[in-house]
Amino acid sequence: MRRLFWFGTGVAAGVALTRKINETTRKATPAGMAEQVGGAMRELATAVGSFGAEVRAGMQEREGELQDVVARDDDAARPRRAEVPDDAGEARRARRAGR
Repeated sequence: MRRLFWFGTGVAAGVALTRKINETTRKATPAGMAEQVGGAMRELATAVGSFGAEVRAGMQEREGELQDVVARDDDAARPRRAEVPDDAGEARRARRAGR
């Protein structure tokens, strides 16, 4: 019974090792390497596309925020001339004149 157990364990280990070796040698062939490179390129393209989509979404969100701020500022405060009291104007002229 022990011998049968160890024989079965050896057969299972041999099959697993053979499959692993065959998989590794297939990856080392030019076709296997092309498949790996192709998979990496697809993964990279997906990542870049997802990054671009996130950037566009962020840009649209920020653009909406900025439009809200501009609309609020445009409605609330139009550029006006600052009114300077006469005594402040005289002080400024005095400084310019050196008094």
